[in-house]
Amino acid sequence: MAADLDVVNLFIIAGGTLAIPILAFLASFFFWPSALINVYYWYWRRTLGLQVRYADCGGYRFCYSCRGKPGMRPSILMLHGFSAHKDMWLTVVKYLPKHLHIVCVDMPGHEGTTRTNTEDYSIQGQAKRIHQFVEAIRLNRKSFHMVGTAMGGNVAGVYAACFPFEICSLTLICPDGIRHPCETKFDNHLQDLRHSNYTLNIPLIPTNTEEMEDLFRLCSHVRFKIPQQILQGLVDVRQPHNTFYQEVFMEIIEEESRYALQEHLPLIKAPLQVIWGKKDQVVDVSGASVIAEMLPQCRVDLLENCGHSVVMERPCRTAKLILDFIISQQRNQRGVKKSS
Repeated sequence: MAADLDVVNLFIIAGGTLAIPILAFLASFFFWPSALINVYYWYWRRTLGLQVRYADCGGYRFCYSCRGKPGMRPSILMLHGFSAHKDMWLTVVKYLPKHLHIVCVDMPGHEGTTRTNTEDYSIQGQAKRIHQFVEAIRLNRKSFHMVGTAMGGNVAGVYAACFPFEICSLTLICPDGIRHPCETKFDNHLQDLRHSNYTLNIPLIPTNTEEMEDLFRLCSHVRFKIPQQILQGLVDVRQPHNTFYQEVFMEIIEEESRYALQEHLPLIKAPLQVIWGKKDQVVDVSGASVIAEMLPQCRVDLLENCGHSVVMERPCRTAKLILDFIISQQRNQRGVKKSS
């Protein structure tokens, strides 16, 4: 259920600590720091060669960004986490070869993708919607590699189980949906929420700058000093969507969705890679061993000094691990063909 840690994404994409002072300086001249954040995303999409596009399917509209065209390597479809959006992948896309065909989609109801009151935001419901998107842009004309983080990892795993012939390989990053044997700080928050009958604030849905800082501390092992102007801008960007986030949150913590990935693991046929931060305080890293027990052939990469927001904290390493895995699977497939 990774939340959107926009400003740190921006700071990493910009290549160093210089971005935060620049954002803070510029924000002091803007009445709405949130507008500056949106402009910054637009700038870095253009810099990285990503184009924003829309796909319509039966009155439903998906918003996505893409780069490159289908080629020798499989296309890569990237699914973000809870309350995030397609631009969270910019940090990783920066380190992937430009010839790769990459598609980053806004999950159902998030950012530019259609949001309806009658939508099924359960993990299974989201997987069905993503399949509609895949068919709409004809991504499944050839099997593709799917990447999902947190909630997106839960959805990606269920998708791979339900549509096995479309997925050539799969990367799950700190995925939800596993009965992990060890409790985390976030698990304790969930227990408090249940005991309060969900009257307490949800840690992943901040309503002020203090709660936004708490969110950073929960999701990231790396500590960043974020200026108050930028924190306020992030709160302002998210505030109009908090009712929606609460609706989605309540659906994905229901029994049907909460352990959906684990229940679907036996049905996953594609080669699987699991990437996890050892210091994850949201979804405990012990979930990786649960997956490895059920699917012994999967590859597990655990990252030192890294929390739940792997994409944000270790973008270069994440990109390299994904690319190495895709290449190794292609080599394996060529080897099997030669031997047969």
